[in-house]
Amino acid sequence: MTASPTTTLQTTPLHAGAPADAAWWRDAVIYQVYPRSWADGDGDGVGDLAGITARLPHLRALGVDAVWFSPFYVSPQRDAGYDVADYRDIDPLFGDLDDVDAMMARAAELDLKVVVDLVPNHTSVDHAWFQAALAAAPGSPERARYIFREGRGDGSEAPNDWTSVFGGPAWTRVTEADGEPGQWYLHLFDTGQPDLDWTNPQVRAEFESVLRFWLDRGVAGFRVDVAHGLVKAEGLPDYAPREHMLQQNNTADSPYWDQDGVHEIYRDWRRVLDSYTEGPERILCAEAWVRPPERLARYVRPDEMHQAFNFDFLDTRWDAGALREVVETSLRVYDEIGAPSTWVLSNHDVVRHASRFGLPQDGPRPNGIGAEDPQPDAELGLRRARAATTLMLALPGGAYVYQGEELGLPEHTSLPDEYRQDPTFRRTGGEELGRDGCRVPMPWEGDAPGYGFGPSGRTWLPQPPSYGELAVDRQTGVEGSTLELYRRLLSVRRERALGRGSLAHVDGLGEDVVAFVVGESTLVLANLGDATVALPAGAEVLVASGPLADGQVPSDTAVWAALASEG
Repeated sequence: MTASPTTTLQTTPLHAGAPADAAWWRDAVIYQVYPRSWADGDGDGVGDLAGITARLPHLRALGVDAVWFSPFYVSPQRDAGYDVADYRDIDPLFGDLDDVDAMMARAAELDLKVVVDLVPNHTSVDHAWFQAALAAAPGSPERARYIFREGRGDGSEAPNDWTSVFGGPAWTRVTEADGEPGQWYLHLFDTGQPDLDWTNPQVRAEFESVLRFWLDRGVAGFRVDVAHGLVKAEGLPDYAPREHMLQQNNTADSPYWDQDGVHEIYRDWRRVLDSYTEGPERILCAEAWVRPPERLARYVRPDEMHQAFNFDFLDTRWDAGALREVVETSLRVYDEIGAPSTWVLSNHDVVRHASRFGLPQDGPRPNGIGAEDPQPDAELGLRRARAATTLMLALPGGAYVYQGEELGLPEHTSLPDEYRQDPTFRRTGGEELGRDGCRVPMPWEGDAPGYGFGPSGRTWLPQPPSYGELAVDRQTGVEGSTLELYRRLLSVRRERALGRGSLAHVDGLGEDVVAFVVGESTLVLANLGDATVALPAGAEVLVASGPLADGQVPSDTAVWAALASEG
């Protein structure tokens, strides 16, 4: 069955677009580098700053605007660097501050802005502040920087019933200087990540100082980890549900997510960033798993953050109606406050979308996939992932690309358990496999040991055999490869200023089609149904996620086309 050609498109305007001189971040495409898994310079099997610097030309050739680095700070690495022991220094695993400066200089030569991760909800237990807190007495100024409380009853029960995002209780009892069991400290994540008390002026002053430290080194901004978690409800009331931060939950009743007090913090931070007036505007991007979208939009009001990841879009199943709804709702909500939406499909915390879309689309996405689990349909998943990315990169606003998705990398779904390092796996007793499968080192050369990840061939997590054929050198210059698709998408996006364009919904193409006109004359059409769909007469294909046949768009394929009215 083939749908009839459309000669006159009926459209409904949804978004007015941004001015041509809008700030860079409003339509920037930012590439996420997970440092331990992108490129290894010294051969120890772990990615590092030297390796990153050597591979930065890949990003220039890809066509992104900036690069965001997950944490490379001093850390015991209990949660892959999100347990920070020193916010102003580099873990020797990755290099040192001189290596950062060399990387920043090379990025500037390549016209790539640099965004770094900031982890303000918690520190590592190895942080000097927490070590001082352990050595100090209950009620001391040192303990007041964290959330220490007396236990319930005789002190042997946790102060409340909160559970950790990673599984298990959210409280750990310390041993006091006299050797007796003492107070409890809060950790919404691992026991090695004690939560800071953001009612403490010292905490606020310290992080403003950290912001200035990195801004003075030339960074273009910060991705803020757990941006919705810094403030806890007064009195720390019981809250029985276990909410998974890495899934979208309604956060309205939570005593530790999305408290109104976080916004005062970010207004202070915005004033710090706005004081840096030379060069491009510095930005804050919120990692905030918040619902409903009207609550998330509060993080990007004009005097707060610049961007917030659109996790509703990431969580949307492969369904045309659901995709239309999330795009239209996002644009409406953000337009009300004059902010852009920031689209994303994959990151270091979720199953890669090339695998996610190969699973049945009738339930929530899993937190990891193992060899004993139902396996994704790799071919179907990649086809849908390419179409989803083609749709995403046409949408007005900013976008983030996770390392390796430009190669179509799948999740490592047969990773042996003995290699797993995610604290979620440990704290849930293996009930949840965790995030290691999306963090496997990049393949650069198909025939090299470790697929060219580093000079020794060692990799801190094993790579699946499928990565060989997906390596950068196997896809470069190959027509139809996922890498060349991304390069073409990013090139056309820039040429046609799609990220700043207006958007109108195209009506009447069927319930299984998502179609928009972006700007004056770029048609974006994704076919999620079984029947092929005909492009409008005279439409000139600019880029397609998969092969077309005589102007027909097959199932699970997306197209950008210049409409005949152009010119």
